[in-house]
Amino acid sequence: MTIEIPPTPGVLLAGGLARRMGGGDKPMRTIGGRTVLERVIARLKPQCDGIILNANGDPGRFAPFGLTVVADNVPDFPGPLAGILAALDWAAANRPEVEWVLSAAADCPFLPRDLVVRLHQRRAEEKAQLAVAVSGGQSHPVIGLWHVGLREELRRALVNEGIRKVDRWTARYPLAAVSWPIEPVDPFFNANTVEDIEEAERLAALDGDESGMRKGV
Repeated sequence: MTIEIPPTPGVLLAGGLARRMGGGDKPMRTIGGRTVLERVIARLKPQCDGIILNANGDPGRFAPFGLTVVADNVPDFPGPLAGILAALDWAAANRPEVEWVLSAAADCPFLPRDLVVRLHQRRAEEKAQLAVAVSGGQSHPVIGLWHVGLREELRRALVNEGIRKVDRWTARYPLAAVSWPIEPVDPFFNANTVEDIEEAERLAALDGDESGMRKGV
């Protein structure tokens, strides 16, 4: 089934506190002389109709990347669902023609270059309201497509029901799952620890990522 891919802004979720790296922003760690965030932007920029960044605290620390920074609008940092809601609210206010937003973790430097098109195709085939990425039999709940029309339901789930786990909320809706191979590199590898950064250096060479990244973001 071939469909026309609708305009799809992307939101990079960078709201974590990076405790396993001793604090600081995980996406600002470097692999091969470039930050993880630069690599994520380079992967998604050709696929998305604009990119925004969800992060809390001083947005100025991300100024060099030239992205709109959107903070959580639900108190107490309740996790990635709050970042997704902030992105849906931003889309509703600033891109009213948009129906879908892609979310991705800002610490995944090897995201697939066909992420948006494959999620949309499966979502359309299954007439789903949401779509999520899978690799190696593991679901990646924060990497997926979200319908802007669900934002008030998401807000109620967060504020009134105290729901925090992404897959607990998505289980309420028709959900399309799209799988990617994990060889030679799992495209959803995420750099959570210092050891992960070291592994990412090795994987970048396997992925052929270095030559592509020299072209810039």
